[in-house]
Amino acid sequence: MTATHIDHTDYRILQLLIEDSTLSHKDIGALVHLTGQAVGARIRRMRELEIIEGYTIRWNPLRIGQNIHAFITVYLSTKGDHLPFQEFAKAHDNVAEVHRISGEGCYWMRVRTVNQEALNALLDELLVYGNYRVNLDMGQIK
Repeated sequence: MTATHIDHTDYRILQLLIEDSTLSHKDIGALVHLTGQAVGARIRRMRELEIIEGYTIRWNPLRIGQNIHAFITVYLSTKGDHLPFQEFAKAHDNVAEVHRISGEGCYWMRVRTVNQEALNALLDELLVYGNYRVNLDMGQIK
């Protein structure tokens, strides 16, 4: 994939949206010295170029009872387990992220569960595909 070049103003708009995606085009325009309409056009262009792929929110999983945050390295038993494992991971509600990795292990998953029992149940399901190593989140730094 080739890099798409954007100017300083586009980059500033992008940074403002990353910090707070609820900012209006008018509010962003005031910060970058453009009209809201011009900001909207630049944002549309960045979406068309797939620089902006979507919008998200910051949330507190503890407030809804997701108390366990685990990072799991998955070691698949056979090369034939990749597709079934990927389908499992995509379909599982507790799996927040899955990355195919190089180095130690085959996949890295970020998982959130309500309690230790739910994490254990997920780990039992993982044994169908291979083995794993679990690291629990002790507190986010950044």
